[in-house]
Amino acid sequence: MYHDKKDQVAFHIVYILEAHPSDVWQMAVNEKQDVVYASPRNQDERNALADTCVRKLNIEIPAVVDTFDNATERAYTGWPDRLYLIGRDGRIVHKSAPGPYGFRPADLRAAIDRLK
Repeated sequence: MYHDKKDQVAFHIVYILEAHPSDVWQMAVNEKQDVVYASPRNQDERNALADTCVRKLNIEIPAVVDTFDNATERAYTGWPDRLYLIGRDGRIVHKSAPGPYGFRPADLRAAIDRLK
């Protein structure tokens, strides 16, 4: 969808809280895939972890990092993952249910298509 719609919509991934940090809630699948990271202790560590995520996953969508006080996550309730479409006027046009079950890119695509 990013490649199809990037001329119409500004896409961004917002890196918020580490979903399964090794010091809080490590999952076996993370260990199997060698995705084992502790919770960042400051903004620099969070930025570095976000950079690692983007590089390891070959993410092409521009990424930004939430502030260490989690202001974006609190404002948008983005954990564990969520899709938003924000209109030109700054209002929320589409807000998905929380992921992973509410993470439905087809619904976001339909919301983008309705903007025309």
